[in-house]
Amino acid sequence: MFRLVSYVLKGIWRHRARTMLTVSGAAVAMFVFCFVGSVQEGLERLASDEDAQRTLIVFQENRFCPTSSRLPEDYARRISEIPGVKDVMPVQVWTNNCRASLDIVVFNGAPPKQLQTARNLKLTSGSWSEFESRRDAAIVGRNVATRRNLKTGDQFSIGDLDVQVVGIFSSHVPAEENLIYTGLEFLQYTRGLDSAGLVTQHEVHLTGNADPDEIASSIDEALRTGPVATTTRRKGAFQTSTLSDLVDLIGFAHYLGYACVGLVLGLVATTTVMAVQDRIKEHAVLQTIGVRPARVFRIVIAESLILCLAGGFMGTVAALTILTWGGLAIGAEGVTIAFRPSIHLAMAGLLVSAVVGILAGIIPATQAARTPIVTALRQP
Repeated sequence: MFRLVSYVLKGIWRHRARTMLTVSGAAVAMFVFCFVGSVQEGLERLASDEDAQRTLIVFQENRFCPTSSRLPEDYARRISEIPGVKDVMPVQVWTNNCRASLDIVVFNGAPPKQLQTARNLKLTSGSWSEFESRRDAAIVGRNVATRRNLKTGDQFSIGDLDVQVVGIFSSHVPAEENLIYTGLEFLQYTRGLDSAGLVTQHEVHLTGNADPDEIASSIDEALRTGPVATTTRRKGAFQTSTLSDLVDLIGFAHYLGYACVGLVLGLVATTTVMAVQDRIKEHAVLQTIGVRPARVFRIVIAESLILCLAGGFMGTVAALTILTWGGLAIGAEGVTIAFRPSIHLAMAGLLVSAVVGILAGIIPATQAARTPIVTALRQP
């Protein structure tokens, strides 16, 4: 086995320029493949999270962008009276861009004490007491902090909002780390927003045995006589509906991932065919001295596999590194999808590289193993 690997590596190193071009091409393709995979995983996490299935969002009927939804804050009292409702948190949402954006900034204003119980946020710096005591205080998700280079104690301004960063938080829900939280009254009474007594949405937390769909219907029925009609959905369904345009785009990007896999397959297969053609006499000599065709087949397969794995490893590591430290996200209408690395993504990248490496080598390996010895030795 050691001799086989040594022989394959010498053959690869013999054509260094071709090898480096093939490996770099495979690396770029797998880099894109991993990025596409991270977006798809982010969307799946957003919709399938347990909290997203057990939490309801009450939004103004026939409204989309958060700035267009204006519900009375006192709806929270009426919603809390419905059996099966454990808690209701009014939320005021402000975003710098309702369209799809890679640098979307989303503010969520909520009562500080309710926020601590309703969200599983862990402050990595700063304190909750300062967040509760200052009207213009904000705690910032670590992804936003990374993109905007923010730290505790900084002043942050965007649009009509000017806040003091009093903490940086992390969350087990990646999308949460793309948000900035302030007190509810701060967003309601900030000059230019004109939202006194109004909120964007109500977030409804249910008791353990409550039926989310039944409670949603009850909420809309109870508020039907109010000044503003509502639409209530599970949080996951609400976020997926809000991101409907992006969902279609991400679905199309799925085919881009397949295209990258096809690119690696074609690239490595072409390189392996060229290597076989260059060494056709060499393979014939090996068979002359007793090397069986099956072993020649394995030699060519091993060469293809090593090239593909090398490129796949480089591309996967580069993608995961940028995903880890970049704090990247895409969002629309106040809902964001976080790009996060995962063990599953890393394993998928390496597994795809290995499978493609084997598939790319089958035809050239078969050609090398089946070429008659006499015919091969006569090649110029």
